[in-house]
Amino acid sequence: MFDTKKVEIQWGGKTLTLETGRVARQADGAVLATLGETVVLCAVTAARSVKEGQDFFPLTVHYQEKYFSSGRIPGGFFKRERGATEKETLVSRLIDRPIRPLFPEGFYNEINVIAQVLSYDGENEPDILAMVAASAALTISGVPFMGPIGAARVGYKDGEYQLNPTDAQVAEGDLDLVVAATHDAVMMVESEAKELSEEVMLGAVLFAHDACRTAADAIIKLAEKAAKDPWELKAADDTSAVKAELKKLIGKDIEAAYKITQKSERANLLNAARAKAKTAMADKTPQEQMAAQKLVKKLEAEIVRTAILKEGRRIDGRDTKTVRPIVAEAHFLPRAHGSALFTRGETQSISTCTLGTKESEQMIDGLNGLKYEHFMLHYNFPPYSVGEVGRFGAPGRREVGHGKLAWRALHAVLPTKEEFPYTIRLTSDITESNGSSSMATVCGGSLAMMDAGVPIKRPVSGIAMGLILEGKDFAVISDILGDEDHLGDMDFKVAGTSEGITTMQMDIKIAGITKEIFETALLQAKDGRAHILGEMAKALDHTRTELSAHAPRIETIQVPKDKIRDVIGTGGKVIREIVATTGAKVDIDDDGTVKISSSEPEKIEAAKNWIIGITAEAEVGKIYTGKVVNLVDFGAFVNFMGGKDGLVHVSEIKNERVEKVADALTEGQEVKVKVLEIDQRGKVRLSMRVVDQETGEELEDTRPAREPREPRGDRGPRRDGDRGPRRDGDRGRGPRRDGDRGPRRERSEGGNDDGPAPEFAPAFLKRDDD
Repeated sequence: MFDTKKVEIQWGGKTLTLETGRVARQADGAVLATLGETVVLCAVTAARSVKEGQDFFPLTVHYQEKYFSSGRIPGGFFKRERGATEKETLVSRLIDRPIRPLFPEGFYNEINVIAQVLSYDGENEPDILAMVAASAALTISGVPFMGPIGAARVGYKDGEYQLNPTDAQVAEGDLDLVVAATHDAVMMVESEAKELSEEVMLGAVLFAHDACRTAADAIIKLAEKAAKDPWELKAADDTSAVKAELKKLIGKDIEAAYKITQKSERANLLNAARAKAKTAMADKTPQEQMAAQKLVKKLEAEIVRTAILKEGRRIDGRDTKTVRPIVAEAHFLPRAHGSALFTRGETQSISTCTLGTKESEQMIDGLNGLKYEHFMLHYNFPPYSVGEVGRFGAPGRREVGHGKLAWRALHAVLPTKEEFPYTIRLTSDITESNGSSSMATVCGGSLAMMDAGVPIKRPVSGIAMGLILEGKDFAVISDILGDEDHLGDMDFKVAGTSEGITTMQMDIKIAGITKEIFETALLQAKDGRAHILGEMAKALDHTRTELSAHAPRIETIQVPKDKIRDVIGTGGKVIREIVATTGAKVDIDDDGTVKISSSEPEKIEAAKNWIIGITAEAEVGKIYTGKVVNLVDFGAFVNFMGGKDGLVHVSEIKNERVEKVADALTEGQEVKVKVLEIDQRGKVRLSMRVVDQETGEELEDTRPAREPREPRGDRGPRRDGDRGPRRDGDRGRGPRRDGDRGPRRERSEGGNDDGPAPEFAPAFLKRDDD
């Protein structure tokens, strides 16, 4: 029934299987990719016609993680997969970015690429497998895809590169790098590193490229068995005459516009030139007008690219290596825990750092189960930042991607949770944008954390590099503008400290770049990052030693594991009482780590002392401060160590005689007591009279010691059955009241005035002489 085609290869010591023909047979291309016990299905469908007026390539990539793949039920109220999570959005971008440039120019048919995780073994990450499956499905579908691409993840530990490491290996190592590449060139790079050198990062990319070739070769083998007939593409129209006409009409205007360094003035001149071309083409058909608009964009690109490549002159007059002017300001906002305003040319970010407690951590529900993240970075891009009117609301894929890139850049320099037990939230609000707002977020975020007192290892700066490539001639440009990004061939972002790279991201708009270009870009970026770090240091060159007065304080103490239940109490009663009474927040981990937080130090101290009192052991001879919790006839019970009570006997309240305890003490009164004794059962005997109730100092015990009783003389042996004569009919109780029990019975022989004890009387009522 099934015409299944399959390819298996050994890849990084594991078996990679690509299969088609058994699942999703109505899609244009569908591939099941398996690595270990991780399985991803990717299905590709393409529209056979183009919508009228369509002038862009509508490629949509969706990556979805099915919870059943790891034997889990989704959390939340609905208990089903719903909107894309952050990870699903990021992986969708990972798939989209390297395949989009590999479709021919002018191909505008709508394409859907849907990748779903069907099985996850907890070791082999499905994102790389999804990229391979998407490339394979496109390659066999027949659509005009100039692939295939392969993908690989690379780790680095102890000087060795690791192919497709597990999550645990990545956590233990110094690198998490993802590369997508064709057989000949690298298309996409995404990474997070722990301050690695340019040489190590370049080596990792080349190592990954070799693994990508292996995966791409496997896809070609599958295509040889199962590929559908390629689509017939309409030959592109000859537009050279129209292009020449447009160049003659508005070429000089475009050249003049791109000599204006100010973005808004340049945009006005460019819009005027475009309007001029539109008017000249008013009598043409809609298709011809649309084609003319595209030719105007090509003309703009040619003018900009030629000026850079041949003259070394950029849009704003800089050379290829110069970074735009930078103004950095720390503590920009008075109430934020940490803040910075970072401006580089016409790109600007307001970055803020907010510190929170453990309860502010982000809960993330994924295939590996629940986890909690204590570092968050949120990037916002309002339409006014580029002088436009547009949608303002929830972040889109671009915002999520830019925020994660900046997160990776800064994550490597964060202190450990033991060193700094705060939840950290960074926000970057882009107020102006003309190129590389994500790198402005890195710089501003670094300054904001330093301003907030977060003890990061070192400041981090970031820079965006561009590329102009014509044949064998190329120019790498530093700190690209928005127009240079749109009209160039590469967007290559590098961030790091003075010691090394912390993140690297590259997107290519052409069919890949060579090792020479990549190495040149890395070294040029290193110089740019160093310059930016110097400008940032003018605003703030060290982490502040004091936290903001508006930030919560957190103090950490350790309690024995067997005392955790005492601090929490039955049903959380004790810990709720601590929080309600002191006003401090208290979090307890399973290992006995207790974090106490408040913006007021005295509240932290009160909660800390309470918890120490619960978990500590009382010491004989030590003086404590306590509270009277109960009055009884013979003394008062005092709670003196949070969870411990002791008795102050009436004789130990004052040196003078106390007739009535209530006259000397009241419930709730704070007193100072000394531990006199702890018996074998743990009962504690306390004293107030030997402690100065105002200063808490121990007083000399001036009460004379009680003289020992004289020993009683020998009373002699008791006569059998006789206690001596009693007084007549009286035991010393006096006469009975009227209506009493009546005359007593004569004492029977054996000496019991009340007569013999009945047989059913309890043993304790019977006398020995019964």
